[in-house]
Formats: sequence, structure tokens, C-alpha cells
Amino acid sequence: MSFEVAGSDYDRFMGRYSRLLAPQLADFAGVASGQRVIDVGSGPGALTEELCARLGPRAVVAADPSAPFIAALRERLPGVEAAQAPAEALPFGDDAFDVALAQLAVHFMKDAVAGLGEMARVTRPGGVIAASVWDLAGDRTPLSVLWRAAREFDPDVHDESGLAGAQEGALAELFQQAGLTRVESTEHEVPFRPATFEEWWDPFELGVGPAGQYVASLDEDARVTVRERCRELLPDALPAVAWVARAVVA
Repeated sequence: MSFEVAGSDYDRFMGRYSRLLAPQLADFAGVASGQRVIDVGSGPGALTEELCARLGPRAVVAADPSAPFIAALRERLPGVEAAQAPAEALPFGDDAFDVALAQLAVHFMKDAVAGLGEMARVTRPGGVIAASVWDLAGDRTPLSVLWRAAREFDPDVHDESGLAGAQEGALAELFQQAGLTRVESTEHEVPFRPATFEEWWDPFELGVGPAGQYVASLDEDARVTVRERCRELLPDALPAVAWVARAVVA
């Protein structure tokens, strides 16, 4: 999955939720002063920013395959080393980091097991790998209402529920397939209470990720139909839950 969109568009679409997940993932991974940490699939830097606040920018490295995202991250966090690279081919040596994190990224890796394996390779023995993925299969995400309306409009629509790690227990299984042991898993939740329907809907018009690309693929009549059905379905508050897993590198 390619994200060749502006970092500011991603911020409007998903960054508002990523920033709320970031401190939870950093806590879960035990990020602490003195560590060197890599943010894999960093996007424009929601988690990276949290790591910099805890460790200082020189202790943080970011990697993402999207050129616009890396450009945005370098502008926002100039002290951070940022590499344009996929998770499956990280340009760093073995045992280079104390912690490797992937927030809302595993399900977009071309090969999730290979990506997690690379994260393990660049993390020292005794170091920690942790990742999070939205509960897309359980319809507990900020995207759930859109996909619910889309399925009503077109039962054959290809939603995100089948992406890697999006089902209960699946992220931990991917860790195990990557050869990781001592895997622990839980879930993290963030508030999802849009002030207005437009605040929630308008970012879908930016073409970010599978949901945005789906909306962009609709003709005007279909887009209006799906949008207005979303308006009917959107609750005042909805659980926004991410599956989370961590492992200690042997």
C-alpha cells in the first residue's frame, strides 16, 4: 500500500488518532531514557514526535517508504535520522537499536512477517519490538462507519478487515511467525468523538490510504450516497481500538 500524499493530509486523516496512540505504544514497549529507538512505518512522524519528547531527537530514527512522509518528518523533526525505506529492507545494521516500534504500519507492509523479522534483526538481544494495528475486523476504528456504509452500498467492496494483523490475535501470530518469542498482546483505545460530521468525513476526501482511495474511486452520486449513509450511521462516540503486541528479542 503506497501513501504518496502530503504529510498534512495524513495528519488530518489519521494523525489525529495516531498522536493519541503514540504514548500508549511507547509505554507498552518500555521506552526509557538512554535507549536508541527506531520508528518503522513512521508516516509523517506522530509516534516519532512522542519518542523525541522522551529521548531527544538524536536517539530516534524513523523509516518509511513514502517520500512525502519522510520529507514532512525531516522538516518537522530536523534532528531525527529519517530513511526512505520499507520495513522489509531497513538500511541499518544488526543490533542497532534497543527498541523497534511500528504504529499502524504492520497491516500495510508488503510482507508483514518479513517486516517484523527486519525489526528483530536491527534490535539488540534483550531489546523490545512492539506494534499496533487497528481492530479493522472488529469494526472498532475511526474508519468503521465508512466501511459499514460502503458494504451496504456494495457488498463486494474490498474493505480493510482482511489486512495483516487486523483480526483478534493475528498480530501476535505474525510476531510468532517472524520467530519472535515471549510475545504479549493487549489492546489500546483512543477517544473517537468528532465534533461534527464534516470534521470526521472531510479527511476521507483527501485520498489517504485504502479508505480515502475508495472514496476517490466513487462517482459523485455514489459518493453522496455513501456520505449521507455515513451521516446516518455516525455515533456521537465510537470505540477506536488497536491490537497491540510486543516481544523481547532473543
